[in-house]
Amino acid sequence: MKVEKKVISNLNKCYEISALDFKGQKCFLVAAEKTDPCYLFSEDGECLETVWTQPGGVMTMTPVPDGGGQFLATHKFYSPNDSINAKIVIATPKSKDNWEIRTLCKVPFVHRFGILNRGGVNYLIACALKTGHEYKNDWRYPGACFGAVLPNDLSSYNDDNLLEMKLIANGMLKNHGYCKISHAGHDAALVACEEGTFIVSPPAVLGASWEVEQVSTVPSSDSILLDFDGDGKLELGCISPFHGNSLTIYHLDEHNKYVPQWKYPRPEKETEMIHATWTCELLGVPTWIIGWRKGTKQTIAITWDSGAGDYKTELIDKDTGCANAMHFKNSKGQDVIVATNREIDEVAMYTITE
Repeated sequence: MKVEKKVISNLNKCYEISALDFKGQKCFLVAAEKTDPCYLFSEDGECLETVWTQPGGVMTMTPVPDGGGQFLATHKFYSPNDSINAKIVIATPKSKDNWEIRTLCKVPFVHRFGILNRGGVNYLIACALKTGHEYKNDWRYPGACFGAVLPNDLSSYNDDNLLEMKLIANGMLKNHGYCKISHAGHDAALVACEEGTFIVSPPAVLGASWEVEQVSTVPSSDSILLDFDGDGKLELGCISPFHGNSLTIYHLDEHNKYVPQWKYPRPEKETEMIHATWTCELLGVPTWIIGWRKGTKQTIAITWDSGAGDYKTELIDKDTGCANAMHFKNSKGQDVIVATNREIDEVAMYTITE
């Protein structure tokens, strides 16, 4: 695997990334964790627009389906100790460098969220890291998941007319991990917390209850499901514990239970605060992209080596402290990874070739 790196921005505490179709182009957004801007980039890394300059605190962004460039984002999540005013906003393009920002809903400590479709209905799921806070490092109030039907027309929502979110599940301490997956033929959320990993599915029919299925009881900061070895069974990857330094892949045994199969072999003092996580096909191979923010601050790719019958890792970058990463194929058909290298305030693109 060959890696060609291109630095496209130096954004203070750069954090979240999201793909966005904008004016017929494949683009992507990059936003900051602190009180800093959000930028829109073309697929080749050209900065096209400034979406906002503040307030920042962006943990998640996702496009609105058929929204013509409209997207949702968290605002004002600055840290586990400073996020009581966190909310989800609607960003709508009006003209160049002019985006209307309106509040969709207020969910204190909302960290991750997503839009899931089932039965032709779009649903919003919001994952709160905690549900209360009185002093620094107060974890007495476990996190929770909230949900709602997401209307096709979001034009009426603002601070005076908020989307009502209903409780899906609670008692989820340090509810940090979220990724969208396909499950039983529909969209679902893979949610990770101290109690383990859960698959959360939208209602089977409009008006029914959400479905919550526990996959694992291992405390996890982020989890993924991916068929690394092509046997038709999904492996479970876990970063443990919250903002942890342990990286393990579990395989289904003959009793359909997840058992440890592989653990990243580097000393854990070198892999502190594993944070970036993304699954994709990289060079046609199922891949887990991982980055950590302390220690050696590396970003790596994990794949299955069928010849050796074991997992292998390849280096993408080091000394960068990647917070989040995203993969896409550009118009040339090349594999590209975008990374927010938070610890050095660097947004980078990596073109990956054989």
